[in-house]
Amino acid sequence: MHVGPMEPNSFPYSLCISAMKDLETLVEVAAQHYFGDNKKWNFIAVTEATKVLVRLILFRNSGYKMLLHGGETPNIEKHSDVSSSQHNVGGFPRPGFRHGPNGLNPWNLEGRALSALSRFGENARMSSDPVWLHRAEHQQAIMEPPSLTASAIERPTLSMILSEKGVQGALFLMGEVLFIIRPLIYVLFIRKYGIRSWIPWFVSLAVDAGGVVFLTQVTKSRDGGKEQRYHLTASEQDELKRRKLLWALYLMRDPFFTKYTRQRLQRTEKLLEPVPIIGLLTAKIVELVVGAQTRYTYMSGS
Repeated sequence: MHVGPMEPNSFPYSLCISAMKDLETLVEVAAQHYFGDNKKWNFIAVTEATKVLVRLILFRNSGYKMLLHGGETPNIEKHSDVSSSQHNVGGFPRPGFRHGPNGLNPWNLEGRALSALSRFGENARMSSDPVWLHRAEHQQAIMEPPSLTASAIERPTLSMILSEKGVQGALFLMGEVLFIIRPLIYVLFIRKYGIRSWIPWFVSLAVDAGGVVFLTQVTKSRDGGKEQRYHLTASEQDELKRRKLLWALYLMRDPFFTKYTRQRLQRTEKLLEPVPIIGLLTAKIVELVVGAQTRYTYMSGS
């Protein structure tokens, strides 16, 4: 039996976000060509605001789950505490769920095999003995998992998260919202202060760091133990690591790139220039890095 997500989204948010990221590149090139370097940020800010709106809607409709790759990858993996709640009531196993008639778990491989053999033998004897039909129906009722009520699969709301998780839930929400709005904040500050100013660079870094710190804080072990305050799935833990790695992109963003990174690259190019083949490859790599930096680095990781 295959169980789908709690509430599948009819709108393809992931596809929409991916399309908007590609469209943003086209908007930047066209705006720069027709309106110049300064006015292009007005159009980029509009596209970033649209992406933020779509991501916030996706964040809400997904039950306030962490966005994977900015929402381009659906987060359908269930949390361990949610799945365990389906097996337990008040911390105790549900009656008839953990073990089958032979004391076996009906949901592991051995339990399913024995159950299939048992049903096969029962079906062969049903036609001659009606008592077996009643017994088979009783066993099937035991083997089937209890149907989840509407409240068990209800999508978490903002008030539910804040009431159940408390401060940890609030920090998680703040960290995720900061990650979502960070690109828009960065573009708005560039639009006001210019790409060469340190203010947009530092503000964007502070928002990025604040979001990761909030998310890291809520996932720390409680009192040094193994129990986490806020459980993350394996894909969400990978996403948190990915966001930390994205901090390296600040080395490629102006004004840091112009004042520090580019100078180091040029020194390395001059140092290796006399070396055959290696010098040529280094020059090409530096040329590619500089060319890639002049466009789109502000939106990388958004």
